[in-house]
Amino acid sequence: MKVTPGENQWRAAELAAEEINEAGGILVKGVKRPIRIVKTDTSEEVSATDAVAAIEKAITVDKVDFLVGTHRTESTLAMQDVAMKYRKILIVTGAASPIVLERVGTDYDKYKYTFRTWINSAFMGQAMFKGLEDLSNLVKKELGIEKPKLAVFSEKLVWADPVVKAAETLAPKMGLELVGVWRPSAVATDVTPELKAIQASGAHIIYTATSGTMGVVMCKQWGQLQVPAAMTGGHSHACVKGYWKATGGYGNYVPTFSGIGPAKITPKTLPFWTKFVKRFDEFPGYESSTYDAVYLLKEAIEKAGTLDSDAVVTELEKTDYVGAYYPRITFFPKGEKYAHDLRFGPGYATGVINQWIDGDVKVIWPYGWEGITYEGSKPYTFPPWFLKYWKK
Repeated sequence: MKVTPGENQWRAAELAAEEINEAGGILVKGVKRPIRIVKTDTSEEVSATDAVAAIEKAITVDKVDFLVGTHRTESTLAMQDVAMKYRKILIVTGAASPIVLERVGTDYDKYKYTFRTWINSAFMGQAMFKGLEDLSNLVKKELGIEKPKLAVFSEKLVWADPVVKAAETLAPKMGLELVGVWRPSAVATDVTPELKAIQASGAHIIYTATSGTMGVVMCKQWGQLQVPAAMTGGHSHACVKGYWKATGGYGNYVPTFSGIGPAKITPKTLPFWTKFVKRFDEFPGYESSTYDAVYLLKEAIEKAGTLDSDAVVTELEKTDYVGAYYPRITFFPKGEKYAHDLRFGPGYATGVINQWIDGDVKVIWPYGWEGITYEGSKPYTFPPWFLKYWKK
């Protein structure tokens, strides 16, 4: 709760709870009951031990019925075990590693109380790679080259492992030359040597995957150094408005994968986006899918007619919902590898890529992906120094 992802999880849940309570609450056996949300600071980016203690307290002292949130995969796995011990439904809205939901697929009886309303990093990788492919085609056309050079820059955390592995595998298939992989710590405070090495490699494109504070440092220094490589990929801290101030404006032209952006993804998207920004002077990040998660719980509880975890799980498994984030929210069923994970793809959960342009963000992807271009999207904008360097 002391870092942006946690703050935005709380804010979005708060909005959902307020809206539901203003409408009378949740109907359980003919009685409307209000939601009470409890703020639990897990400190999970710092300590998995603290995170476990926080979840234990939320369940045993605060007497919560449901858990929504988490961010860092390594800590989420530990918190998940606690939630499962108490048979508490945990809806993950931040941690992206496939491992979290693969547990449901391999040990359903133990982990069936876990769901996720955010795309796992394997699917995230597919979306970001499609964005990478689109950017590589733009680079080929703009610079008149046949085989752009690609650098991969990712923090050294477990969630990003499948993203990096996929980049190494898919780059040659996209007609890209992989010049190197750089994986500094998620909390590194200076990545100038890595960025200079990338420039020396002759890379035309940097493909990124960061969730820690290092991502802000990297984006700022990329702009300060005017590294002549167009960027694509994802930075969790670049999903929010505070990113602009944190980079001192040097993070201009940085794209990032997110769950939501200022485009008409569904009829609920822009109303939620506008309300969130007006209320908090901040952009909702990918982790703000807590907004949809709370509404999913409402629907499942009302259909189950009880707060009993097993009954609510049964109804959550039947979810088919139009959210603020995704055109269609449904979960993979029991028996699938990613049971209780979001279905990914056109018509389901796609996510978007936003690009920072002069202090604001624009949706730049999907842009024609299998016929999908969300209303309000704009094409990719190259940094002016990139074009100046390569055209010279």
